[in-house]
Amino acid sequence: MFRFGLAVLALGIFAAPAFAAGSASDDVLRITLDQAQVAKLPTNTATVIIGNPAIADVTTLKNGAGMVVTGKGYGQTNLIALDAQGNLLDEKQIHVDPTNKVLVVQRGAARESYSCDPVCMPSAVLGDDPTVFSAVSGQVSAHDSFVGRGQGK
Repeated sequence: MFRFGLAVLALGIFAAPAFAAGSASDDVLRITLDQAQVAKLPTNTATVIIGNPAIADVTTLKNGAGMVVTGKGYGQTNLIALDAQGNLLDEKQIHVDPTNKVLVVQRGAARESYSCDPVCMPSAVLGDDPTVFSAVSGQVSAHDSFVGRGQGK
């Protein structure tokens, strides 16, 4: 009896985010951290404003009919679209959620994260211990620099 109840509880926890994302209104844009998503812009949009650029970033497409929204940090912010005269065309909430394939190791107050898809590798994730975060992000930067030189950049 206890195992069945636990399984139902676990199913409810994992099903809830998918249900919430599937039933989200057009006024909410759900993005995964460190992922980009293409979204439409209203016709005649001249200016796009992000409430908190630490949470999300927007790049408008050349044709002006769309944008690419990138999740930069966990949390919520808003996006405002204005026409050339400054009139409000649209306002949306942006919710940036963590990825689902992260293993978190807690050692006292220190936290480390690993991206597991399919093999677990260290990952610099917001909220990790600063020493671990710096070490992992430093390795990523060093790797990017090394690879960039190899491609003639």
